[in-house]
Amino acid sequence: MRKKNKRQIFENVTVVDAAAKGKTIGKAPDGRVIFLTNTVPGDVVDVQTTKKRKAYFEGIATTFHSLSNKRVEPVCQHFGVCGGCKWQDMGYEHQLFYKQKEVENNLKRIGHLDLPEMTPILGSEKQYFYRNKMEFSFSDSRWLTIDEIQSDDKITDKNALGFHIPGMWDKILDIKKCHLQKDPSNAIRLETKSFAIANGLTFFNPRNQHGMLRTLMIRTSSIGEIMVLIQFFEDAKTKRELLLQHLSETFPEITSLLYVINPKQNDTIYDQEIICFAGRDHIFEEMEGLKFKINAKSFYQTNSEQAYELYKITRDFANLKGDELVYDLYTGTGTIAQFVSKNAKKVVGIESVPEAILDAKANAKRNDIENVEFYVGDMKNVFNKHFIETHGIPDVIITDPPRDGMHKDVVQQILNIAPKKVVYVSCNSATQARDLELMKEMYKVSKVRPVDMFPQTHHVENVVLLEKKD
Repeated sequence: MRKKNKRQIFENVTVVDAAAKGKTIGKAPDGRVIFLTNTVPGDVVDVQTTKKRKAYFEGIATTFHSLSNKRVEPVCQHFGVCGGCKWQDMGYEHQLFYKQKEVENNLKRIGHLDLPEMTPILGSEKQYFYRNKMEFSFSDSRWLTIDEIQSDDKITDKNALGFHIPGMWDKILDIKKCHLQKDPSNAIRLETKSFAIANGLTFFNPRNQHGMLRTLMIRTSSIGEIMVLIQFFEDAKTKRELLLQHLSETFPEITSLLYVINPKQNDTIYDQEIICFAGRDHIFEEMEGLKFKINAKSFYQTNSEQAYELYKITRDFANLKGDELVYDLYTGTGTIAQFVSKNAKKVVGIESVPEAILDAKANAKRNDIENVEFYVGDMKNVFNKHFIETHGIPDVIITDPPRDGMHKDVVQQILNIAPKKVVYVSCNSATQARDLELMKEMYKVSKVRPVDMFPQTHHVENVVLLEKKD
């Protein structure tokens, strides 16, 4: 068994940099790195360690001797407890600086790549209220603040509708106002909680697996459509319909009002039946004249306005002339494929989620796009020699994999095909760099452009253009 770490105090530590996953970096007296969770580069602090490893410490700042000039006042009352916006106390221009720096460091240190001069990161016009999808959890035993715990007052309001406390699967922070999704998101959430309490609808307890109300999902689109989905653990028809009817009458602007009865131990809905209570079973998003149908299980970039900018950069990097065969790997609901289709001879999209491919085909039909085809299956299995022989050798490959990056077999297949260009869109520049290193003997990195999809967080997208070497 590992011995229990003895906590140490380091005084007057200067925070020198930002690190991965929203943490910051200081140095211990012996030169070891200290990863911190509650500081901004430029702060001078006393640190109490929470973990000790051979090469580094983890810790928190307990005393602030001087504050960084990069600091700003957080706008959210839940900052510091909610783990959703860890960089909200850092000025936006500095957030962009450290995001671009992380991308560049990952490409150089992990990928060992020769890079061109990087195009400056594209910041988001909206720094708040930019998300089009939020998911909240119900709890009958909410997270209590230190003041509440130390108070002699009896705690009577234990219900919560909000976010999980970081690292605690069964603890929910009750959210008064979230600054990530535009109205009426906050109003819908607060009214749902208030009405449920007033009418005796019980909130879920994940440890004991009881309670009626489980999760609330709210999706909005740039054309003003709204989807609300409530997940129920217990099937109590009268109370369920009472709540749903109230929401329908109180918020007539809701386009799609849905529910799920889910008695499983986990709250994923992808294997569940979605039932439409009122309105449509979907909403629409629009981008450059294209309409995309979004249902409860659809993947769509969660920052609609910035997704448009991301796709424009992707299309610009591809620089299609109109006679190319393009493969769009990990196509999702086919948004990128359809977005670039007018500049290509033909686009072939591949995706592992059957529902996403059904959406992609329906969207293409709705948009009168006839030069796209979509196929479903595990990428490493479908994207094979037979597939290439059937559909043709692509001139350009666009790939937008999940955070884990591409399977090594997929990378090898790209190398076997050897298209002229590969445009790699990534939400994780570390796995992107790992994949690009496998391709660097055949391809040079011609362009790099980070895109900030998630202000107030450490997350960053990155687009890389690879061109085949002579």
